Amino acid sequence: MLFFSRSIALALVGIAALLPSGCRQAAPAVAAGPVRHYPLAGKVVGTNAETGELEIAAGAIPGFMDAMTMPYRLQDPGALRAIHRGDQVAGTLAVGGEGTVLESVRVTDASREVREAVPQSLMKPLVPGEAVPDFSFLDQSKQVIRLSQYRGKVVVLTFIYTHCPLSEYCPRMSRNFAEVDKALAASPPLYDRTHLLSISFDPERDTPAVLRSYGGAYTGQYTNETFAHWSFAAPRRAELAPLLEFFDVSAVPAPGATLTHSLSTVVIGPDGRVAKWYGGNGWTPAQVVADVEHAVTVPAGGKGA
Repeated sequence: MLFFSRSIALALVGIAALLPSGCRQAAPAVAAGPVRHYPLAGKVVGTNAETGELEIAAGAIPGFMDAMTMPYRLQDPGALRAIHRGDQVAGTLAVGGEGTVLESVRVTDASREVREAVPQSLMKPLVPGEAVPDFSFLDQSKQVIRLSQYRGKVVVLTFIYTHCPLSEYCPRMSRNFAEVDKALAASPPLYDRTHLLSISFDPERDTPAVLRSYGGAYTGQYTNETFAHWSFAAPRRAELAPLLEFFDVSAVPAPGATLTHSLSTVVIGPDGRVAKWYGGNGWTPAQVVADVEHAVTVPAGGKGA
């Protein structure tokens, strides 16, 4: 997933100005079944070597989806070495099976004129050791929670919205967190020193009641879930922009009451500082559990072994 600008307002204005109206609609949900192939063409607005993805402002695919901007996982991540922002590309979108992948991607314009949607100078991923502000949220139990109340514990935080139609994005984050939660529960001392937070960037629709139902489904406890170790929450609207800016998240309203968005998952150390940051969906539960184990052993302000 593309690492977006810390200056969210400037980034969103820039993207909106460059893309035609209606092109940021989220893709339709993909049902399991035979693999279908569709031609796809558009302009690259971002690349992510870590996840092997291209962010493409693509034209409409008749009979499948409207024009939109979204990340596409490449069948051959090595192709990223020859593709840059501003390039016009074409390829074949393979839909079905275990997901969606862009095959046989190639650059179609010879000039390679790069017109940045987000200025490079404004992009700044989170770095280890960076202090995390004391953001507050309304959780699934209608309680106001703050990041500072978890000081002394390792907090693993990710972003979602409950209406996300793409199985490889928000649902994948929640499935991964369910695995992390289960792995941590297998070690009671580690479980007691950690907390998981799934934060929605859609506070109008993701009310406490909605988050409680969504969260209970992912923990597998449904109405019996206590949310003692894994909370689901959303910020107040006034605090949404600074929250997204700090955590390098972009969430753009799109037609059909959907959002085109990036992803951000952060391991916050007991001292309230960034221990590890993942800017896409390529991380695994095992990686995050290892990050948590390391963060638990690192003294406040230290670098560990």
